[in-house]
Amino acid sequence: MTRLRYLTPAIAFSLALFGGVTFAQLAQAEPLRIELNNPVIEPMPFAVPDFVAENGGGEDYAAKISRVIAADLAGTGLFAEIPAAAHIARVTSFDAPVSYPDWKAINAQALITGAVQASGDQIVVKFRLFDVFSGQQMGEGLQFAGTAQSWRRMAHKVADAAYARITGEGGYFDSRVVFVSESGPKNQRAKRLGVMDYDGANVAYLTDSASIVLAPRFSPSGDRILFTSYTSGFPQIYLMDVGSLQTRSLEEQPGTMTFAPRFAPDGRTVVFSLERGGNTDIYTVDTQSGTLSQLTDAPSIETAPSYSPDGSKIVFESDRSGTQQLYVMSAGGGEPRRISNGAGRYGTPVWSPRGDYIAFTKQNEGRFHIGVMLTDGSEEKLLTASFLDEGPTWAPNGRVIMFTREQAGEGGQPALYSVDISGRNLRQISTETPASDPAWSPLLP
Repeated sequence: MTRLRYLTPAIAFSLALFGGVTFAQLAQAEPLRIELNNPVIEPMPFAVPDFVAENGGGEDYAAKISRVIAADLAGTGLFAEIPAAAHIARVTSFDAPVSYPDWKAINAQALITGAVQASGDQIVVKFRLFDVFSGQQMGEGLQFAGTAQSWRRMAHKVADAAYARITGEGGYFDSRVVFVSESGPKNQRAKRLGVMDYDGANVAYLTDSASIVLAPRFSPSGDRILFTSYTSGFPQIYLMDVGSLQTRSLEEQPGTMTFAPRFAPDGRTVVFSLERGGNTDIYTVDTQSGTLSQLTDAPSIETAPSYSPDGSKIVFESDRSGTQQLYVMSAGGGEPRRISNGAGRYGTPVWSPRGDYIAFTKQNEGRFHIGVMLTDGSEEKLLTASFLDEGPTWAPNGRVIMFTREQAGEGGQPALYSVDISGRNLRQISTETPASDPAWSPLLP
């Protein structure tokens, strides 16, 4: 039997929203591999037979966990699940040897098997990943332990491990997305903050719809959220603790409007736009001391700032050239350098967590696009096109982007979509209500 790494239950931040679960370090991937940079990827056939229930309590979770794992992997567009009806082999014990010929016969290249035990409020999930054609197990088996309410998180972690071992990239399934939930007519929308699993499940609402809220953003540790609210009648930045939902105004000065906030990688500094006397510039504020620093001083509109992952630079949008374009400057301010050079207008830039790309919204010839470019502005690539696509946010692994898409017409409603950085696998995220302004969390602890 392959050695498992045994872990103890842990409480993740905000148990009420996220549940507790722990995760062991991944072993190095074996030869079975999908190269994400390949321009043409044939989805890899894989099989996930229902996990084995090792006690009576596990029966409530075994099939559900395997279905979430399968949905995670198939949803990437990189994998194609072989349905259970086609399976020849039957997995009745976690310790049973794998019948490789039976899985080869149905063309399965990857196989995930697992088992579940549950007792009271605790659940244990273990799994193995196999390269069917080489007849080898990929890395060590892993085990996760946590609260029963976190069973979906453990399924996401299994999928993350399989994804990482096969692609060589970090996973992103065990993450959350904060967004704006919308209701009502187009000219009088009610908006409130919601948070959900990356796939739209486990929705919780963080605010009511008494005031308009916009542009929520997670902190680097995922324990706080920045957002803009019209509670005072004007846009102002607020900071919310995810666990307690306690909220405070971050930077409020008479006669000013503040908006478009984002955290610096240090989790303490916030960069944002401040409008005073008809002029909008970029500032930073220290969330502990309240110290305010001005980074730009121009008669143009400077907004939508986003830090590079190392905290050394900021990308932002400005109309200083006469049209809306993207610029990069030092994190301490100074003369910015324009990086967008194509036709049309550019906005809402967001630096990839890997540091290699900047995502943006582009408007050109009556169409909106989500695109990516290298950080010097080269190799621009448009990933989408529609009546209105805007507001990209990066998955924790920097390989998938979520954004808002709205249909034309009076009845057009906003919805959340995702697409990978090659432009493949455009898909809608299921939400309870019309939704906009998504922001991805880091991987959960």
